[in-house]
Amino acid sequence: PLEMSAKRPVPFLRQVVPVRKKVQRDPRFDDLSGEYNPEIFMKTYSFLDSIKKQEKEMVQKQLKKCRNVEQKEKLQRLLNRMTQQEQAQKKQQELRERELSLKRQQRELAKQGKKPFFLKKSEKRKLELADKYAELKRSGKLESFLNKKRKRNAIKDRRHLPSQKNL
Repeated sequence: PLEMSAKRPVPFLRQVVPVRKKVQRDPRFDDLSGEYNPEIFMKTYSFLDSIKKQEKEMVQKQLKKCRNVEQKEKLQRLLNRMTQQEQAQKKQQELRERELSLKRQQRELAKQGKKPFFLKKSEKRKLELADKYAELKRSGKLESFLNKKRKRNAIKDRRHLPSQKNL
């Protein structure tokens, strides 16, 4: 027939106006949020360091005043976590600075017309170990560090040796 039949059943959930679906986006992976640059991030949120320092001092004061054993342990754990975060941040900053200095050196060499040379991960690790060794030697903690390292290696070696039961 030329005309269509109007006797079709109406759908149960009929959409009169189409509803736009909300698109959820994660700012960590979205281009709208921009690129992550650690230097800019550190400069932008540098005020947090002073706040963290104040909080750490406040926790230390509370720890000195506290008499309750459970509360004291809780505060001690919090203080330890704060110091560990601080140390990790310093270590990360030093690593970033070291990488930046290497990049600067490579740029200078490239400007002079030399071919750029990029370090492998293993060589970066060796340089890091050398820096750590120099730091320990300067602070006078080298001997204790080496003793601990020897003990750790001895335990690892013992694990690989055949046990007395097998002999």
